[in-house]
Amino acid sequence: MLKTDADFMGKALDLARQGWGYTAPNPMVGAVVVRDGKIVGQGFHRMVGGPHAEIHALEDAGESARGATLYVTLEPCNHQGRTPPCTHRVIRSGVRRVVVAMEDPNPDVRGGGNAFLRSRGIEVEVGVLENAARKLNEIFIKFITTQQPFVILKCAATLDGRIATRTGDSKWVSGEKSREYVHQIRHGVDGILVGIGTVLADDPSLTTRLEGRKGLDPTRIILDTRLSISTDAKILNLDSDAETILVTGDAVSEKKKQAFKNRSIRVLEAPLKDGRISLPLLMSRLGYIGITSLLIEGGSRVITSALHSRIVDKICFFYAPKILGGDDGVPICSGPGPDYMRQCIPIRDTEIHRFGEDMMIQGYIDRTKTW
Repeated sequence: MLKTDADFMGKALDLARQGWGYTAPNPMVGAVVVRDGKIVGQGFHRMVGGPHAEIHALEDAGESARGATLYVTLEPCNHQGRTPPCTHRVIRSGVRRVVVAMEDPNPDVRGGGNAFLRSRGIEVEVGVLENAARKLNEIFIKFITTQQPFVILKCAATLDGRIATRTGDSKWVSGEKSREYVHQIRHGVDGILVGIGTVLADDPSLTTRLEGRKGLDPTRIILDTRLSISTDAKILNLDSDAETILVTGDAVSEKKKQAFKNRSIRVLEAPLKDGRISLPLLMSRLGYIGITSLLIEGGSRVITSALHSRIVDKICFFYAPKILGGDDGVPICSGPGPDYMRQCIPIRDTEIHRFGEDMMIQGYIDRTKTW
């Protein structure tokens, strides 16, 4: 039975998670209305441009909201955006108390909603399950404070650290359950990035396939310095609502680029560093066009570049219970590494999840440490 503020906020967080994939660039938000210890209304932000969680919950509660407590995972907005300010609706509902998991991280509006509610005599408490709320909206927090995408780095490897055999065969390193989870991640991010090597080797679609429902395809972003992709590549001939972006260097001829533009394929020119796309500058450009989150799926050179460029926020490394048993397969990372163990990239807040027989290690790049 739900009894405490934390219990009810936990319910609101569960509701918020149902918005995964549908709310960007907005956050995922859940809300419940509680009166006399019972939930009388609930809701979550279902899609960008639609009513916010508080509105759904208060409409669900109706007159039962009067004198009740509203639990919401993010500070109610007090500004006009795609929808009217939620604070006005909260006041009209007659709730006497609002419990908020976290303040709005947007520096332009932070604290304004809570202050407005307090000025109208409503009791406001902030910070209940704040860490869980911040983790839920890690993508929104990164983007709204930096204007750059939150970057997730994913790979699937054997226990001895190989993502493919020496022939390039990688189907399949991980099991079906792991691949299903990766498609859930794809559904929730704005973009997916691979290098041209992966396209040439695997001819992937990079679409989203979910069991029993239609998933949202991410924007497909291909690092192709010389624009060597074939016009017959599967990724350029998909029936998908999401676009494909080819990221190339500045030495490619305009005629070559125009051939792809004529097919409504976006070609994005990016600066090179040591002959490769400058990933930090690319992140700024992707943020500018509205990519709030990015899943990097490799291959090994792209993984290495992403890590060394310090653009990665979160890692999801899948390990399958199999051993390649040689030193000639394709490693997770390629190229020179550090001289000393103290120079390794530190990972914090690690978690281990099981998907069938596979294990996934999830964690975050620890930017508080030097490496």
